[in-house]
Amino acid sequence: MTAAPADAARARATPAPPPAEGRLLREAIRRGRGPAALVLAATALGAAAAVTLPLALGRAVDLLIARADAGSWVLLCTALIATEVATDALVARTGGRTGAATTAWLRRRALAGFLAAPPAATTGTGLPTRLTANALDAGTAPVAAATAAAAGLAPLGGLAGLFLVDPWAGAAFVCGVPLLLLILRALLRDGRAALTTYQEEQGRMARLLTGALSGAATIAAAGTVRAEERRVLAPLAGMRAAGERTWRVQGRAAGLSGALMPLLVAAVLAVGGVRLVAGHLTPGDLLALSRYAVLAAGAGALAGALNGWVRAKAGTARVETVTALPPTPHGTRDLPPHGDGTLALHGVHVTRDGVPLLDSVTLTLPGGTTTALVGPSGSGKSLLAAVAGRLTDPDQGTVLLDGTDLRTLSADTLRHAVAYAFERPALFGATIADAVACGPLPEPDLRRALRRAAADTFTDRLPHGPRTPLPEAPLSGGELQRLGLARAFTRPTRLLILDDATSSLDTVTAHLVARALTDTPGTRLTITHRLTTAAQSDQVVWLDGGRIRGTGPHSVLWRDPAYRAVFGAGAGGDAGAGADTVTDTEARRRSDVRTDVTGDVRTELPTDMRTDLHTGIRTDPRVDTGTGAAE
Repeated sequence: MTAAPADAARARATPAPPPAEGRLLREAIRRGRGPAALVLAATALGAAAAVTLPLALGRAVDLLIARADAGSWVLLCTALIATEVATDALVARTGGRTGAATTAWLRRRALAGFLAAPPAATTGTGLPTRLTANALDAGTAPVAAATAAAAGLAPLGGLAGLFLVDPWAGAAFVCGVPLLLLILRALLRDGRAALTTYQEEQGRMARLLTGALSGAATIAAAGTVRAEERRVLAPLAGMRAAGERTWRVQGRAAGLSGALMPLLVAAVLAVGGVRLVAGHLTPGDLLALSRYAVLAAGAGALAGALNGWVRAKAGTARVETVTALPPTPHGTRDLPPHGDGTLALHGVHVTRDGVPLLDSVTLTLPGGTTTALVGPSGSGKSLLAAVAGRLTDPDQGTVLLDGTDLRTLSADTLRHAVAYAFERPALFGATIADAVACGPLPEPDLRRALRRAAADTFTDRLPHGPRTPLPEAPLSGGELQRLGLARAFTRPTRLLILDDATSSLDTVTAHLVARALTDTPGTRLTITHRLTTAAQSDQVVWLDGGRIRGTGPHSVLWRDPAYRAVFGAGAGGDAGAGADTVTDTEARRRSDVRTDVTGDVRTELPTDMRTDLHTGIRTDPRVDTGTGAAE
């Protein structure tokens, strides 16, 4: 059965272009528009109270000086002050709650985008920094936008009050406004650039630190701690330069506005004093002018509000690089109901950074068989395994499972049909059982999966068995791999892919797992460096330089010295003592089965060399049966 043309066409369709820059910022503001509107309204109300208060104070002072009844004006002043306090508290509470909710939403969006994207697209994204510091800055966007929009209300009201009380005093203040605008403009322009550079360098250092921590044992064993320190801290110079630039910009803006504002207030008071002496103003008017001058001078606070907006924009831009990752497109098809798990790759080609990593790979894995994928390091084995289970898509070619193009399958169908076990599996969940089950799983099924992976031998010895919390269960490399295998065994699949998932197992445990794999339904693809694993497989695929150099039974491929070299065996076919071995009878039985399944070997060798391999081969019984060589 093959994919329908329409489905295949949809699968090959050009992915949608990434979202326009700033889209996430707009979505964040729209999501928090309710609380942001409340913040804006509260800020506006507080500004109105602040602008009205100087007039009320001035009127109350004049009445008190004239020994008239000023009770109603005093009450009005009290109410206005209470309004300012209440609105400030409301803004602080709403801002905190909205920032937390928006930050959580952004983190979920970023994590979902990261997980939905192909692994090749997520390399170097610096996810930890974007999910922590950058998302925290971005989460303030709704409130920062409202605060920045309302930040000018009180200063504008103060300026209007100056002109209302005395135009001359207002004119004295206006003389310094152009300089203030220049200061704010420089803050917006230079501050954002410096802050963006700082965040990029911060993310780079976080990536280097994460890599160093994952290889801490290797670093300690190699004695390269100092060298790693220098490497991880290398971005610190760029961070320092960007940080110093940020603080210089902010400090210059704060310093200039801080020096300018008192001068403007002093000018207003000087003009007001002259006008008071001349009899054009009352003492209450002078008091109102002083308060309005302070409010108008609050335009310097715009620098803080704008800086908050700049940080929110920069943080959102960093998070958006993850949320805008193109997701892996999925179709809507299901697999045929009675397929046996036959996997076929046709003309698969994968290129990264202009370098071909898989070149014209055409391969068939018959349903229900075990295929060992072998080859030297860097030959493309893990990439081929990722393509086989659609962790990544080939640039050219198709991958069919039971005759259906993987790209046309729905996401649920694909993930239920393909299971993976990795060399270094990551465990998620509170307990070992949670990490293995990855969702609801009956207790008998959990026990069965642990037993098939030979993991029950150590989980049953833990304080609470499989329900032991992960932090209380220190695991060796082999135990970790067995839990990864158990997770792959929790559900029946049509294709099971083991990416070097038994490399840390001892010989006995590996043999037990191999027996469990033989009883596993579906097709099995195993990346391995173990000679016995290759010998016990139904067929072997020999990968070299991104191309298939040979496929066939291990016993036939073993005749090629280059193939033996993959396992470290010499020209004589004996890799020395201590090899993983199986009995001659068992090896012959498995070799016969493999020959029946796969037929003759196919190698990309010259014709005369192929003839030499078939006619001049040594007759060592261990070579014929595929045993007696080391890994």
